[in-house]
Order: sequence, then C-alpha cells, then structure tokens
Amino acid sequence: MHRFGWIRQESCEPLQGLDQVNGFSFNLVTTDDMLICMTDMALHAVRRFGFGRRGSEALPDDVHGWLRSQLDAPDPLLGRPGPTMLNTALVARRFAEAQKAKEPLPGGFSGLFTEEMTASLQYAVSTDLPLRERLVWFWANHFTVSARGGPWSFGLNGTYVHEAIRPHVTGRFADMVKAVMRHPAMLDYLDNTHSIGPDSPIGLKQHRGINENLARESLELHTLGIQAGYTQRDVIAYAGMLSGRMMNTEGASPGFVYRADAHEPGPETVFGHTFPDGLEGSEDALEWIADHPATRRHIANQLVQHFVADVPPPKCVERLEAVLRDTGGDLKAAMLAIIDMPEAWQPLTKFRAPAEYIIAVQRALDLPFEPGPGLLDATNDLGQPFRNPLLPNGWPDTAADWVAGEPLLKRADWAMTQALRPNAPSADAVASATLGELYSSTTRAAVTQCPNRTEALATLFASPEFLRR
Repeated sequence: MHRFGWIRQESCEPLQGLDQVNGFSFNLVTTDDMLICMTDMALHAVRRFGFGRRGSEALPDDVHGWLRSQLDAPDPLLGRPGPTMLNTALVARRFAEAQKAKEPLPGGFSGLFTEEMTASLQYAVSTDLPLRERLVWFWANHFTVSARGGPWSFGLNGTYVHEAIRPHVTGRFADMVKAVMRHPAMLDYLDNTHSIGPDSPIGLKQHRGINENLARESLELHTLGIQAGYTQRDVIAYAGMLSGRMMNTEGASPGFVYRADAHEPGPETVFGHTFPDGLEGSEDALEWIADHPATRRHIANQLVQHFVADVPPPKCVERLEAVLRDTGGDLKAAMLAIIDMPEAWQPLTKFRAPAEYIIAVQRALDLPFEPGPGLLDATNDLGQPFRNPLLPNGWPDTAADWVAGEPLLKRADWAMTQALRPNAPSADAVASATLGELYSSTTRAAVTQCPNRTEALATLFASPEFLRR
C-alpha cells in the first residue's frame, strides 16, 4: 500500500467542501469502519500540489518522490537570463525620452509587464516542476507587489518575482523577507522611497517625515499578522528602522540603495526588542521578526489554508509551526511537512482561483500557445488580473471569495472559447486524464447529454470536479 494510498474518515459526514458547487452536488461518504481508497494519488498530487495534468503526461509512480524532487531541483528559470532592474530602467528612460521628443514608443512599462506576465503564465502551463512554480505563485501573492502601485511597481513586477521570490521559495523565510524588503519594487509599491527619518539630515533640512505603509503591511500581512498584538508605536519604530531604504533608477547599476542621510538615527524598539540604528540594525530586526512565534503561526496558517483546506485544521497549523521553529524557517521542510499531512490528500477540498483554473484548462488541453497575451487577458476577464491584486493583502485563497453566480458564468463562457479551439481533446479524454475516479455520475450525465463535442468539453471544464483541486 502506498504511504498516501488510504485516508480514514472518522465519521459518516461527507468530505468537507464537496456538497454543492455550481448547481451540482456530490458527496464522498464514509463510515467509521470504511476507508476511502485513493486509487490514483498521482492525479491528486498533480491537482493539489501542481496546476493539473498536462494532457496525458506520464504520472509519477512514486508520488512523494516526485514532489520531493521538485523541492530539491534548481529552478530552471534562475539558470536563464531574466528580467532585471537595469532592463526596466532602460525601458523607462527610452519611454521618457520618446515622450519628451513627442515620438511614439508603444508599450513602455505596460508592454514590459504584458510580455513578462504572459511568459510567466505560459511557463506555468508547460513546466515539469509545477509544485515549485505553485510556491512561486503563493509567495508572490503573499508579498504582493501590484501594478496598481504605480509605474515602477508595474514595470518591476517580473524583476521582483525573479530576484526576490523565486530564489527563496525553498530556502529560509527570513532570507525571502530580507530580499523583499530590499527590492525596489516593494520599496516603491509601499512608499518607502518617500519615507524620510524626521531627525535625519534630509528630514531636518527638508522637513519631511516617515511613511508607515511598508512597516505596517510588513507586520500585518508579511510576518507577525494582525493578531500578534503589535501597537502603533511598534509600527512607527519599525518604519524608522526601514527609512533610508530607497530605489536608484539612474546610472549603469540601478536598484536598491541605502541612504544613511535619510535614515532615522538612534535605536528603535519593536515588539519589546531593541535594535541599533542603520541598515545592519534593520536587517537584524527583519531576521528577528521573521523568526518570531507569531510569524511562524501566521505563515503556517496561510500555507495550510492554501494547500490543505479553507479552514486550516489546527493540528496541521501546529505541526507546521513546529517545523518552522525547529528548522529556523526552512520553507522546503515546511512544504515536505504539508505533503506528509493526511489532510492534504483529501480530494477536491480547495477551489481553484481564476488564474489557477486558467492554467489547469490549458494544461488539460495541451495545445500550442496562441499568439498574443490571451492568457493574461483571460485572468483579467475572469476577475483575477495576474500579479495585479487590488490591495497589498493579495488575492484571497478561499472558495467563498470566488464562488458566485456571475464569476462562474464567466468561467463557463471562457471554457466554451477554449473548447472551440482546433484539435481540442474530447471531454471523456480530459476527464479520464485529469479526474480519474472523481469524475462523478452527475457530471458524466451532464456531459453525455450535450449535443456536440464542444459543449461537452466546455461542460466538463465548468464542472464541480474541474473547478476544484
């Protein structure tokens, strides 16, 4: 028996989350003496921990080994030239020069964003390391930098993910926090480039002051969490420590710059712990905050919610907190612990957000990419503009945030456009390849009753089983 081949349910209740979706209902019911046989754990693994099966690609014989190997493997994109601050700055300079000369230069930051986000979505469709890429998506959303923050956070989005997120998804959480808090995209998005210590040389000369945005969101969203009990005084002190972290857009080496003459002088106390002033003192603060028990609890809760269930089981959260504590915030160890949780192997307990759903459909179709930014446009049309959330807390991660009549109708309409593509596979082939034994009799009957092949495939893509992972 495979180590994940069986899951025991301790009651006669249906598995959570399988009761009603998009007008269909279906339950998997067990008794105290009955075991649910997970006959195809590989299919569950590619759904829950990846983006869904790509066509009829070979499924792993050793599911746990397949998942572990993705956490061990280097990220292929880090071995290739990626977007850089210099490239973004050059685009900005060319665009500014063209505007000054009143010469047309299409694209600018908008073109750069479209090109990089389209490439990111296409990579998610084609990757053989879907778990690793899912982690990139998760952490990029956790440490959101939205195009809504202005031109530089718009243009630097791809660079930010490539430099501050992607290298750290299987490393130490503290290292990711430090990379994020040095990156020009985050510093600009949350206004730290305008944060001046009031008692610094620049602050005294120009009568400028602290901007609290980055400090507040860092504590509330990225690390400690709003339940930790920090105060407004903590936020102000933390903002003082972060002052002086700025962005340089000029010269041959644009990027992060620390301005000591803009930094609020003197030690600061955050959450009862005092740190010296200067860049080194703020780095010490980031390390301490990243490893705080409240941070471990906050991060554990979010990871479990994303990979296990909308309502995180307390025992799973406690287990992950302990792993983060014992490993010094090792995110690879945390992900391995989630993979080992039986609760993570209950089927279809998570609802696919629009962007993830779009990738799952593309992988199921396994067709050549259409020219243009079609995938990026689809994320806009279905209500989750890729890497462009409304607020710094990123896109939500529960079914309640995405299950509604109009958004589901939009998914169904979009699914029809995909089912119309030349050489699209049959609904039965897609169901067999992606759902296996979770292809319910209700959905099968609905598909069978469709008048043609196209409507059958679109109906499958809009089914409760395909909408979930």
